[in-house]
Amino acid sequence: MYTQAFKVLEILEKSDEPVETSEIAQALSLSKSAVWKHINELRQLGYDITASEEEGYVLHDKNQDYRPHIIYKHLKTKLIGRRMRFFESIPSTIWYGKDLAEQGGIDEMNGMVIIAEEQTGGIGRMGRAWVSPTGGIWVTIILQPQIPIDHLFMLTLAASVSVARVLRKMYDIGALIKWPNDIIIGDKKVAGILLELGAEGQKVEYCLVGIGIDANVNLESLNQTIRSTITSISQEVNQDVDRAVLLAAILKEFENRYEMISQGEYDAVIREWKNFSSTIGRRVRIVTLRSHFEGEAIDIDPNGALVVKKDNGKIERVIAGDCIHI
Repeated sequence: MYTQAFKVLEILEKSDEPVETSEIAQALSLSKSAVWKHINELRQLGYDITASEEEGYVLHDKNQDYRPHIIYKHLKTKLIGRRMRFFESIPSTIWYGKDLAEQGGIDEMNGMVIIAEEQTGGIGRMGRAWVSPTGGIWVTIILQPQIPIDHLFMLTLAASVSVARVLRKMYDIGALIKWPNDIIIGDKKVAGILLELGAEGQKVEYCLVGIGIDANVNLESLNQTIRSTITSISQEVNQDVDRAVLLAAILKEFENRYEMISQGEYDAVIREWKNFSSTIGRRVRIVTLRSHFEGEAIDIDPNGALVVKKDNGKIERVIAGDCIHI
């Protein structure tokens, strides 16, 4: 979708001087109005381009390795990520996605991916803070799903499976899923998933799938409390990873499972989730707003609830809460 816009970007990247509209138009056989349109597309994507009538267009911050045009080169999806927004710094991609979706025109935003180099107010489950410094992958996918509202939790499962699968395949590391939405390596968290939705009654207007991954995050820059509970991919493989390639691969895996869910193929995704689960078969402590108890995690049910056999033999289904492996 951005083919011509990225050709304009390539011309600006290669030039050490401002580039006039006529020069771009001639090089790409475009009209001046088309050049202006593509410049605006690039600005909406997050590129810092200034212009003056006397000199022309100037692209700032050239040759970055984690920008939409780089991600786009690796993207093999049909819908997810074909539209993007990029920010050097933003409070939260999911907050921005919510504001965008509630402005209307969700049809045009379906599949859009909002990407941030840094989040200053990242959020996790239950409104908790999520530290999101530079070097990570902080994205939100805007969707208009045709999925029954009681099966929307499947999007969380699909995103979790997609991240775990790609980390295993690309880096040969034993990523697993800790219920409900954490991806862990060993006993440390490397990624998390967050699902938000806008609905009226049983009608779903939009869904937001937030994915946060500590890809190349410098763990030494974090405080000791946080550092003791998380890891990064670069820490595990002893080198920085190509975030553009990684994100493109995850978006493709997610789209595959999103299509399955949209066609009602829930069981296949649930089976995958169970295969990657670090929680099923473990003794756990469950903490909810109303109670806390211990037992053995034995399954997840068709609604995504964790099934726990309590110490007294009773079966408890946990829809929301903290799950602590013990």
